[in-house]
Amino acid sequence: MNSRVITPVIKPGKLARFRAFLLTLLVIMGMQTASVPGFAQEVIIPNFWDKHERFPKPDLTKLPRLRFLTTTDFPPFNFIDRKKRLSGFHVDLARAICSELNLLNRCQIQALPWDELEKAVAAGEGEAIIAGLAINEQTTGKYEFSRPYLHIPGRFVTRKDSGLSPPLYESLFKKTIGVVAGSAHQAYFSKAFGERKFEVFQSRDTSLTALKEDKVQAVFSDALSLSFWLASSASQDCCVFVDDAYLSEEYFGHGMAVTLPKGRDDLVRGVNYALKQINDNGTFAELYLRYFPVGLF
Repeated sequence: MNSRVITPVIKPGKLARFRAFLLTLLVIMGMQTASVPGFAQEVIIPNFWDKHERFPKPDLTKLPRLRFLTTTDFPPFNFIDRKKRLSGFHVDLARAICSELNLLNRCQIQALPWDELEKAVAAGEGEAIIAGLAINEQTTGKYEFSRPYLHIPGRFVTRKDSGLSPPLYESLFKKTIGVVAGSAHQAYFSKAFGERKFEVFQSRDTSLTALKEDKVQAVFSDALSLSFWLASSASQDCCVFVDDAYLSEEYFGHGMAVTLPKGRDDLVRGVNYALKQINDNGTFAELYLRYFPVGLF
């Protein structure tokens, strides 16, 4: 079965616990940016669009409905909230897409188990998947994809008292960095920081524990899980992001995009138009701050 965008950096045996941790944290935080303690750092809103590029608005008046398919187990992108409602970044983004296309009265968002999403599209039970389906050779042979609306970068976290500062390559001289065994981030670090020392851990949790205990001077992993760890009580307010975000299609994938059936160029044009409008009119920034209050970049 095809993977989600960020699952390759989470060991399969840990994935369920990771989702449960994020969902619990989201409930505690109430999805409010103001409820994150200890973070005075400015949140950078990523922009993946060329400001000069224009997308014409397609005529979708004859479209009977636009049905988005997602899941309930991928917080903060899609999950069931405290009021038992389908919620999340993807859910709100789908509604925003429908709004930009004047399709709110014909917009449907349905949650299915992950393994049933592609079967549902093949059976004509939905027009779009918005659940983080990875963009790779296998999936591009079966589907069209919108422009990416989000990338999950690699980031370093370090103790507040570590003294590490950009340029990080120089600061890491004679330091030890924690990475998760077999992860894309271990591979990226080995290539980009090959002369710097790193220690391999079997899980992200053990690497972050080592960071808190000053056994390593930084941890390099995916910004999503690190951002929620920083905002949680598990970090004990010990640490912060340091240096820029690292993007690499080779190691971290092609980003998150809406998945659409082959041959539906009208939908591809429509979703791309809507995503560009959402980016330009501030809706993306609003959703980003709501669901990623610590920021990924």
